[in-house]
Amino acid sequence: MPLNKACVGREFPPITTNVTLDAIQNYARAYNDDNPAFFDQSRPGGIVAPPMFGVTVSWDAVMKVAMVPDLHADLLRLVHGEQDMEFPNPIRPGDVVTAAAKIISIETKATGETMTVELNAANQKGQPVQKTLFIAFIRGARNREAASSEPRAIEPDRGEPIFSVAQTIDKDQTYRYAEASGDRNPIHVDENIAKMAGLPGIIVHGLCTMAFTSKVAIDNLCAGDPTRLKRLRVRFSRPVLPGQTITTKIWADGDKDGRKVFAYETFNPDGHAVIKGGIAEVAP
Repeated sequence: MPLNKACVGREFPPITTNVTLDAIQNYARAYNDDNPAFFDQSRPGGIVAPPMFGVTVSWDAVMKVAMVPDLHADLLRLVHGEQDMEFPNPIRPGDVVTAAAKIISIETKATGETMTVELNAANQKGQPVQKTLFIAFIRGARNREAASSEPRAIEPDRGEPIFSVAQTIDKDQTYRYAEASGDRNPIHVDENIAKMAGLPGIIVHGLCTMAFTSKVAIDNLCAGDPTRLKRLRVRFSRPVLPGQTITTKIWADGDKDGRKVFAYETFNPDGHAVIKGGIAEVAP
C-alpha cells in the first residue's frame, strides 16, 4: 500500500526533552568525540552539546510520524535517505527543548517513495536550536525497468580535497550509539534481525556516520569550535559496518550568506561512497 499523500501538511504535537550533562557527554562518547567543548566545564561559555545531539531531542518526534496508522508506512521497507540539519543556536545542559514534526512532502519514485519530515526544535527561551529535514525512502518493487528509469545524480569532479580524514568505527559503536541517541532499531544491534532484513549483518546508524563526519568538520574547518558549524547535509548511499575505517574528503565550495561552504563525501575501505552530496556550512 502506498503512502497516504493526504498526510502531507499534517503537524504533530511537540515533544519536550530536559537536556542533561550526562546525555550530552554520552552522545559525544557514542561517536568517539572528546572535544573539550563537550566535557570541560571551565572553558569560556561553558559546555555545549555536539551539534548532532539534536537528533536525540527530535527522534521521538520522527517515530511519532512513522507510526501513524493512516500514513501506511511499511517500516521494514523504510530506510533513511537524507538528513539536512541547521544549528542556529547551541544546546546546553539544563535546556528544555521542544521539538515538533510536520510532513512536508510525499513523492513517488520509480523504485519507491520518499517522505520528507520537517523538524523544528527550540529551547525554553524560544530560541531555535535546530531545523532538520529528515528524508525517508520507502523501497518499492525492484526490477530492471524501474531501476533504469530512475535518473542517477552525477557527482562533480572536484579535484584534490583540502582535507582527507580517516576514522575507525568501533566494533561496539552501534550499541553505544543506540543507547545514547534513542534509536534502537534492531538492525543496528541484532545480527539475526539485520540478516532477516537482507543486510550482511549489523550496520551502523546513518546518523552515527554523520556524527563522525561532524567531528571531521568541527576539528578541521571550525578550529574545534562546534558553535561555528551551522549546517550539515548528507545523502546516505551505502551502509557502514562496525569495525570499518571510513575516510571523509572535503572540498572548499564557496560562500553563502557570510558562511564558508564545504562539500564532502565519505568512503568505506573499498572506496565506495557511504555519504554523498555532503555539505557543511561554517560561520566565521
